Amino acid sequence: MVKGQVTMKLEDYHTLLDAKIKTLELQEKSDILLKELQVFLSFIVTRTDISPYIVEFNKQSKSSVIEIDTNGTVKIQKK
Repeated sequence: MVKGQVTMKLEDYHTLLDAKIKTLELQEKSDILLKELQVFLSFIVTRTDISPYIVEFNKQSKSSVIEIDTNGTVKIQKK
């Protein structure tokens, strides 16, 4: 990390702080959504065989991988 000082308007500083708060809130909501999606997929996996679709998704996805363990629990991981 580069050390130094920056001079900026107080208004811009507060805008930056607000953006950080919004980013943290968005991250928290995204984490909750990810967990809910994993629960939903785990439910679906126990009802029908979607393994071929998971394999196809994993081949095409550039940012995530869906994994199913032996218990039928689904995890979505970043690549």
